Amino acid sequence: MGENVAFVGLGVMGYPMAGHLVKKGHAVSVYNRTHAKAEAWAKEYGGKAAKTPAAAAKGASIVFTMVGNDDDLRSVVFGADGVLAGTTKGAIVVDHTTASADVAREVEAKAAAAGVGFLDAPVSGGQAGAVNGQLTVMVGGAEATYAKAEPVIWSYSKMVKLMGPAGAGQLTKMVNQLCIASLLQGLSEGFNLAVVAGLDPQKVLEVISKGAAQSWQMENRAMTMVQNKFDFGFAVDWMRKDLGICLAEAKRLGIALPVGALVDQFYAEVQAMGGGRWDTSSLIARLADRRPKAKT
Repeated sequence: MGENVAFVGLGVMGYPMAGHLVKKGHAVSVYNRTHAKAEAWAKEYGGKAAKTPAAAAKGASIVFTMVGNDDDLRSVVFGADGVLAGTTKGAIVVDHTTASADVAREVEAKAAAAGVGFLDAPVSGGQAGAVNGQLTVMVGGAEATYAKAEPVIWSYSKMVKLMGPAGAGQLTKMVNQLCIASLLQGLSEGFNLAVVAGLDPQKVLEVISKGAAQSWQMENRAMTMVQNKFDFGFAVDWMRKDLGICLAEAKRLGIALPVGALVDQFYAEVQAMGGGRWDTSSLIARLADRRPKAKT
């Protein structure tokens, strides 16, 4: 039997994720800052469009949030019109935003004071994963709270795992983003070398993707990288936000992230090229600009 749930934040990820909840038999109330988008979602999926986060949360056993950053999360959860103002004791807030571990702990504390459970649950898989219901969800929070919410989270997921207490989900997402950014820089350098050296990139891909260099990014992005196709996937602007979170956490922990810091600078160069909304694989574009000119 389905639950009464709410979804706050209908961006490129949240919109299809909320849709999957309906498809799994849950009754869904949604809120979006632009109300017309919430109404369009309700018309498409048959749920309800609320005018405030509090109104969306009213009567919901689980409230999902998926917004831009720490301040966006605070704005939809706290205050007279926020999620916590509309929830009742025993409800659970599941935040899918990629945010800081600090804000996760902050929201958990205020939710606990209101008798509400909280899970920080950032996702990986991008827009395609959200549309296809194939996201990976890394979760932080109390085991009992997780046990109640987990079956519903599976509505749009291919992997859901509790990583530890509040903040652990966000910390795991930081690891994820650092690995992706570093890997994409390596792919950019490798396939840029292939192009400049006169190799056939497709043949290179066919050979090395069957060995130890294989990765999802290689198999799905290598050829689009060399073709300068960057109109899909996860945007550079968002990766820079995420790397900023990683670098701030590293400073707090007293550890160095030299490669992460360097790739963050490279992404800043891509932004300066006008590529803020390009896919993160666009790191190769700054190398292409530096390729030796063909001899005449």
